[in-house]
Amino acid sequence: MTRKEIEETVKDFLVEDLELNEEKIKPEALLKEDIGVDSLDFVDIVVIVEKKFGFKIKAEEMQNVKTFSQFCDYIEQRLK
Repeated sequence: MTRKEIEETVKDFLVEDLELNEEKIKPEALLKEDIGVDSLDFVDIVVIVEKKFGFKIKAEEMQNVKTFSQFCDYIEQRLK
């Protein structure tokens, strides 16, 4: 899966499944502050990522993930 495909997949589920504003989803956008991901959304994200990408997110690995781009970086690394 290419980086572009990862970004599109993540953007799609943030908009479609979590009903977040697509216009706010930019590479540098902060997940919580800018995009509006809250703790309940994060639970859904864990389930969706497992279904779409085939691995479980570990909370400790997500501590330094703040932006949309960093989240896609994390997924890209886990897929290698």
